[in-house]
Amino acid sequence: MKKWIASTALASMMALAPIQAYAELGDTTLKPGMTHTDVKSLQSTLKQKGYFTYTGSYTTYYGSYTTDAVKKLQRAKGLIADGVAGPKTFSALGVFGSINETSLISYAKTFQGVPYLWGGTSPSGFDCSGFMYYVFKNSQGITLPRTASQMYTLGTKVSTLAPGDLVFFSTYAPGASHVGIYIGGGNFISATSSKGVAIVPMSNTYWSARYLGAKRL
Repeated sequence: MKKWIASTALASMMALAPIQAYAELGDTTLKPGMTHTDVKSLQSTLKQKGYFTYTGSYTTYYGSYTTDAVKKLQRAKGLIADGVAGPKTFSALGVFGSINETSLISYAKTFQGVPYLWGGTSPSGFDCSGFMYYVFKNSQGITLPRTASQMYTLGTKVSTLAPGDLVFFSTYAPGASHVGIYIGGGNFISATSSKGVAIVPMSNTYWSARYLGAKRL
């Protein structure tokens, strides 16, 4: 999820109509009237959540349509409806800024072999969402909701997986009932009822048949 950084020379050429530094969505407070590459991602995420209703192309400009969508989200979540996409608004949208995928995945891997425990949220035993909750909280300082279905409401839907994405499956119940972390190489790590915390190929016949989708936080 790393983004290309414009060179100093290119930045100078764009000084008259600057597009601000490239960053992970959620790292920078976005305000009405701004031009920023992250505005496109904000619009896309708001669209997925049903708040951005404009039918044209996404743009880098934070105009009235984006402002109205952010205000709609803020009112729905009980926030001050000022139209500014700051930390509280991003959190309500399920976007948490930069995630260190390397540390996230490395930390998750240290729990391989921990047994499965329904309702478990500690290294003595995890269920799938309890494992996600523990790993994100202790490696990234991010507090996720407690269930897989609640986690599925967060972030931005992605079709091309990258390390650190949450991958969701429909198993014992309709909708998102299992969640793991994509670690690259076609594999994901999760707490499974059969093997405990384990790394499994996405192509595994059981999991591939139940794959629901992925979210990027």
